[in-house]
Amino acid sequence: MTKTAVRRLPAESGVSGWEAISNRVAPMRTLEGSVAADWLIVGAGFAGLSAARRLSQIRPRDKIVVMEAGEVAKSTAGRNSGYMIDVPHNLSAGEYSGASEAATAMEIAQNRFAIDFAKSAADEYGMSRETFDPSGKINAAATARGMKLNVSYGESLRRIGEKHVFLDRSQMRELTGSDYYLGGLFTPGAVMIQPADYIRGLAAGVGQRVTIFERSPVTELRREGGTWTAKSIRGTVSAPKVILGVNGHIEDFGHFRGRLMHIFAYASMTEPFPADDIGHAASGQDRWALLPADAMGATVRKITSNGLSRIVLRTKYTYDRTITVTDSRLAKLAAAHRRSLDARFPKLTDLPFQYSWAGRLCLSRNHVPAFGEIDDGLFSACCENGLGTVKSTLAGVLAAELATETGSEQLDRYMDHAAPTRLPPEPLAWLGINAVIRLQELRAGREG
Repeated sequence: MTKTAVRRLPAESGVSGWEAISNRVAPMRTLEGSVAADWLIVGAGFAGLSAARRLSQIRPRDKIVVMEAGEVAKSTAGRNSGYMIDVPHNLSAGEYSGASEAATAMEIAQNRFAIDFAKSAADEYGMSRETFDPSGKINAAATARGMKLNVSYGESLRRIGEKHVFLDRSQMRELTGSDYYLGGLFTPGAVMIQPADYIRGLAAGVGQRVTIFERSPVTELRREGGTWTAKSIRGTVSAPKVILGVNGHIEDFGHFRGRLMHIFAYASMTEPFPADDIGHAASGQDRWALLPADAMGATVRKITSNGLSRIVLRTKYTYDRTITVTDSRLAKLAAAHRRSLDARFPKLTDLPFQYSWAGRLCLSRNHVPAFGEIDDGLFSACCENGLGTVKSTLAGVLAAELATETGSEQLDRYMDHAAPTRLPPEPLAWLGINAVIRLQELRAGREG
């Protein structure tokens, strides 16, 4: 018998603006009693729901159950910046294009495979353009160094035949209404999502064929014979095969311990302002999305819906082994967001933030996923390496194919990676990783 007690459950810091302005589109069910299924998926985020959708396509007659510790879209899946990026960047290296051209081309193909899967879901489930917008994205440069990084990035894209367009300062001003940016690099393949709306729409669509239990955390997972049983607060689910789509929480299930970095990213969202007032004029067009030329800088988006606009900014990172961060740290980093926003939009200094929050990323030291069959009938689709919307979608789809022995070219390529390497022991890891983050943020300068 294999038995693991799960002692740490997911928890969140601050209120995600994405979730706060989103609405549920399906009723909630909580697990009660004993349920037998053909498949159990733990986690209702990008990985878990993508795995559930792919499983329902491969095995339409099987009974599939998803267990979510909290509520759909209130966890990490509803707390990111909402970029589904096809052209990769490497957060752990603090750069955008550090791999070989062949490896980069393969990663782009994998990312686009995941985006295509997400698009088919968005189309099937009737998601709006505000939820799923194939608008492309811009790497925005605010420093001379940022401009050089964009030139280098553009050259690497040219060598592998990827479309891209450079934007000058006036074009950036026309787009954003801000004089802050010196230039930009546009690539057309990225999709902007409202992450909470997307996850809720995906859950509602998948839920037509799959049973989703919310507020049903797994507190124990054990295998007896050929059956896995997940224990929750008021019931159990038993199935011969289990897929874990729990990202960094895979360590709490007893796997990949000491091999994953848990990074908090911090974001804030402004109060809404009318689309026809001075604030709108000061912030350019209705919708735009900027990544920083330096990967450790600030991600900035403007969204507009029903005549109201908001600006969402994410910057600053910390490495922690904890599940949440303190209110004082969240307030300190929200103040840093205030300074960053004011520098970009001096006419919006009276526009307050309505929401500030932290989201937990999972990285491996060698930038590989925690993926594969990790015990008999137990599969991991974890460690998204800072691109959770795309990488977790990809891992969920391919975990379903691996578990059902559904061969595919994408799966063969995805399986061809090393295991996550071990981190230094604590407190050396904490000291070293946070020191690297601080140095990279300092180097990013005005990009942050």
